[in-house]
Amino acid sequence: MTSTEQARVTIEQTRSPIGRPAYQRATLIGLGLNKIGRRSSLVDTPAVRGMIAKVAHLVRIVEAD
Repeated sequence: MTSTEQARVTIEQTRSPIGRPAYQRATLIGLGLNKIGRRSSLVDTPAVRGMIAKVAHLVRIVEAD
C-alpha cells in the first residue's frame, strides 16, 4: 500500500434506528448511512472504528470482494 492509498472499511446498515437514542441515529448519519441495506466505504481510522463500535448492533462490516 502506497502513501496515497489508504485502508478502507465498508459497512452496511442492517437494522433500523427507530427507537434508538439520538446519538446513535446521528452516528449512522455521520457514517453515511440512513436506510437499511445502504453501504458506505470510509477510510479506516480510529475515529471511524469508534463510530462503528457505537452502532455495532445496527451495522455489519462487509468483507472486500
